[in-house]
Amino acid sequence: MPEAASAAATRATIGDSEFDRDTTVTRRAPGVYDIDLSAGWTIINAVNGGYLLAVLGRALGDALPHPDPFTISAHYLTASRPGPAVVRTEAVRTGRTLSTGQASLFQNDDEGNEVERIRVLASYGDLDTLPDDVRTSAKPPAIPPMDQCFGPQDSPAPVEGSSAIADRLMLKLDPATLGWALGQPSGRGEMRAWFGLADGRDADPLSMLLAVDALPPTAFELGLKGWVPTVELTVHVRCRPAPGPLRVSIATRNLAGGFLEEDAEVWDSADRLVAQSRQLARARLG
Repeated sequence: MPEAASAAATRATIGDSEFDRDTTVTRRAPGVYDIDLSAGWTIINAVNGGYLLAVLGRALGDALPHPDPFTISAHYLTASRPGPAVVRTEAVRTGRTLSTGQASLFQNDDEGNEVERIRVLASYGDLDTLPDDVRTSAKPPAIPPMDQCFGPQDSPAPVEGSSAIADRLMLKLDPATLGWALGQPSGRGEMRAWFGLADGRDADPLSMLLAVDALPPTAFELGLKGWVPTVELTVHVRCRPAPGPLRVSIATRNLAGGFLEEDAEVWDSADRLVAQSRQLARARLG
């Protein structure tokens, strides 16, 4: 079998991929779900916030009568770590076209006490029922072709702060946003990349919750180093993405008081704006 055909034959599909397996929750009781958070989605020692958001998003998709997250806002209370966790959900309101619910993820600390890690409020609907009318001034980000961009595997030496999550992503960064990797940050607070899952699984609403939080922090291009923990993250899912890689563009305009915002846009292969997000993160200064 030719190499290309072999790769196509082994390409993961939505519902049957590492991402799907690692975000699967098991219903213990109505509104209560168990999961073993995978170490494969960690940054340094903490579980990635986008992966966590997808976990809670999957639980809410089971608990609510509508399938797709339209808007989901998360507050990150304490750092999650790989291992057992429980998600508790509650339906706040259910309507004909939208349902709203809340969810929290809990883990036990070293003394066996239950600690809340993340709390979410979300509204769900059915993306397939939305009208096709689009009126927008937004334009796709100008990113060079994928073969002119660079991923973690292209670095001559391990990038400081690299982590297990990089092995699960297809990430090709725009060279114009890679000055930090060469010790020459631009100061512009921008990050752009082609994004996908390493096993070839196409994007869906849940994986876009990961995509908005999977690129290196814009703080790196501002000349900062180290972990940039998320305080709050809100994602708007606008439509179901077309097959193919996504383009993700993230920008920070203001760093003040040790906090910065990151505004993200996610574009699909059909040049549609399929998701947007804003997060507030803490920057480690000095």
